[in-house]
Amino acid sequence: MTAARLDITGLSAGWGPTRIVSDMSFAVAAGGRLAVLGRNGVGKTTLLAALMGLATHHGGTIAADGRDITKLKTSERARGGMGYVPQTRDIFASLTVEQNLLSGLKGGSRDALEEVFGLFPRLADRRRHFGTQLSGGEQQMLSLARTLVGRPRVLLLDEPLEGLAPVICDQLMATITALAERGEMTILLVEQQIERALAFAQAVVVIERGRVAWSGECAELRSDAALVERLLGVGLREA
Repeated sequence: MTAARLDITGLSAGWGPTRIVSDMSFAVAAGGRLAVLGRNGVGKTTLLAALMGLATHHGGTIAADGRDITKLKTSERARGGMGYVPQTRDIFASLTVEQNLLSGLKGGSRDALEEVFGLFPRLADRRRHFGTQLSGGEQQMLSLARTLVGRPRVLLLDEPLEGLAPVICDQLMATITALAERGEMTILLVEQQIERALAFAQAVVVIERGRVAWSGECAELRSDAALVERLLGVGLREA
């Protein structure tokens, strides 16, 4: 598995005729970590959905390692190495943990199951439990693990920490960071916990009203408290 470079050029997308994301352009190097930040309702989720082929495409291009994937179906993008962990988690509640993971294999080796069980020991302990028997944190772990067994080259994470206890957030971010440090995946993280996102990522894109309002290195944004307040309406302890 090797990470893929992403190049987004003039992307416009939305839902049906409604355009949410407009003329968005940025790039993520292979193996890079990008935080996508912004206030609620600015288009972050729509952006990830558009990259996965779930939103309505209105214009622009999406390229992975120089290959234009803009017109590919969601299933084709998944087979090509695009992995998406939605904000809604979307696990199969009536299936066991192991059955959920098998559904994400996409014809790959079952060895991937043991790899993710190594990353998530809690899921290994609960491999026979049904989705309805899992806590919210365990469901989020399962949603991420199910995507990981497909060994994606690009991983799209939509607010993976939402509604979780701080200790679970710590565990999830430690796992995601460990994955990123392998350099085998390019990771885009949409997250409302801004300090955690900036601590994880190398670069950041801030969205306002469906457009890129600011982009640069995380350290640059963290060092400018006034800019953080203007763009995101919050303060950072270390800004």
